[in-house]
Formats: sequence, structure tokens, C-alpha cells
Amino acid sequence: MGSVRQRPDRLAEKLRQIRLALGLSQGEIVRRLGVEDQIDGARISGFETGLREPSLLILLQYARLANVYMEALVDDTLDLPTRLPSPTKTEGISRKPAIHPRKR
Repeated sequence: MGSVRQRPDRLAEKLRQIRLALGLSQGEIVRRLGVEDQIDGARISGFETGLREPSLLILLQYARLANVYMEALVDDTLDLPTRLPSPTKTEGISRKPAIHPRKR
């Protein structure tokens, strides 16, 4: 039996945030990522809606483009910096954990 890999809940939101912060269309970000021989704008849409998950190599390209560590993309407890690309390489900004009411 195969196991299902966990997916970061906020990955799609962060990938969209990067593209919008850079003022790029979905087609333009494909070119900026340097992956036009692998994917197209429609695939970016799938990444941004959470229907598809990018490969690790494409995530690495996103991280380089935003000047953040990959951890900032995949760790749901980290927010991306407000300014992208980040002026200095950063691991992201820690979020305060949400307080959940006790389950009964």
C-alpha cells in the first residue's frame, strides 16, 4: 500500500501571493521560473487553486524568485515576507498559532 503525502494547506495561497507581488500573469511567471519547457500557465492555475502540486524543483524556483527559503513555502506556520522578492533571503515570518476551542 502506498502512503499519501501530506500537502501544505497554504502552499497554493503562497504561490499566488508570489506571482501577484511580482505583478506577473500566469504565463509570465512560467518564463520567470525558467520552466516553460515543463509547464504552462494552465498548470500555474492548478498550483494556485490547490488542484495540482508543483514538483520540488519548481518549488525551488519559486523560492529563488521570491528570495525565500523553501521552508517558507511549505511550512504553514510561516508567512511570506510582505515585500517580495525579499530584499534579504528569509525563512519567512512566524505566525502565532491559532487558538482552537477545546473539542468535546
